[in-house]
Amino acid sequence: MAESSLNDPRVARTIDKLHRRAWGDVWRIALVAPLVVPDFFGLRKVDDERLSRRMRSTFLPVSRAQGNMLYLVARGVEARHIVEFGTSFGISTLYMAAAVKDNGGGIVIGSELEPSKHAKAMGHLEAAGLENYADIRLGDALETLASVEAPVDMVLLDGWKDAYLPILKLLKPKLRPRAIVLADNIYTFKKALRPYVEYVQNGANGFVSSTLDISDGFELSVYLG
Repeated sequence: MAESSLNDPRVARTIDKLHRRAWGDVWRIALVAPLVVPDFFGLRKVDDERLSRRMRSTFLPVSRAQGNMLYLVARGVEARHIVEFGTSFGISTLYMAAAVKDNGGGIVIGSELEPSKHAKAMGHLEAAGLENYADIRLGDALETLASVEAPVDMVLLDGWKDAYLPILKLLKPKLRPRAIVLADNIYTFKKALRPYVEYVQNGANGFVSSTLDISDGFELSVYLG
């Protein structure tokens, strides 16, 4: 019977440890509330650079439910080539790398701007035994992801919100037909992500899309090609 790599002791132990650490960081999120709340009510877009500086050592991961969804979606579309914007400490990367492994092999190409987070993400992948299924690139995603080769089966957007749409447009020519694009924090960053949501929900741009009520809003889009 097929077994999920999420049940591998090394993977499960690493993911559990990181989710516990993320929960311990909840108090830090209160420090950024003044930056986020105006965007939530559509009053002012969040200052991405200022937010990034405040959260450079803080976990802001996908939830367990989102992580499991990432794994299941990747398995369902038999994804072998996944691109991630905003790797952070690598929690989401672990779920997707496990799926790529279980799909028979492939790679998750990630991008992380903060050097300390990049180093820790690589360490977490090694601890889980999934380092051969991920390539986390350090630097500006518009540069590090420009060389991604087609076909891309799946994309996760979870970094600076103003960059979601430019990165999607960068990757769009490389998406295979029926590729899946997932974007996090749709409800929290309503104003900043409004152009992105309008783009993917406008059928003229080649996507069918809907915002799912998972965590703080998960936009699920399918590229029709």
